Amino acid sequence: QVQLVESGGGLVQPGGSLRLSCAASGSIFSIYAMGWYRQAPGKQRDLVATVTNDGSTNYADSVKGRFTISRDNAKNTVYLQMNSLKPEDTAVYYCNAQYYRDYFKIIKDNSWGQGTQVTVSS
Repeated sequence: QVQLVESGGGLVQPGGSLRLSCAASGSIFSIYAMGWYRQAPGKQRDLVATVTNDGSTNYADSVKGRFTISRDNAKNTVYLQMNSLKPEDTAVYYCNAQYYRDYFKIIKDNSWGQGTQVTVSS
């Protein structure tokens, strides 16, 4: 199992910046990708950005050029740097880890953090 703890959310004005952090613990050797998702009130949870073990990244079109995902393998932590924030970025942001449950890397699973609120408002 993999446990995730997020931090760094809060209230920021439009145009401002925030950095989210997500620390992983447990079976971290089996993680092959981590990412951030967000869910606004009344909406589904959507992908924001992901990063794989080899450093490949993927972003939602709505955040390209404004958000940057990065990973510190030594600290087992993934970050989301959010710049030029807009009111429509307001949501609960969830960290996700995809990992293998078995030694032979056949059975996949994923874990979620508890979520951190990001509010962009003047």
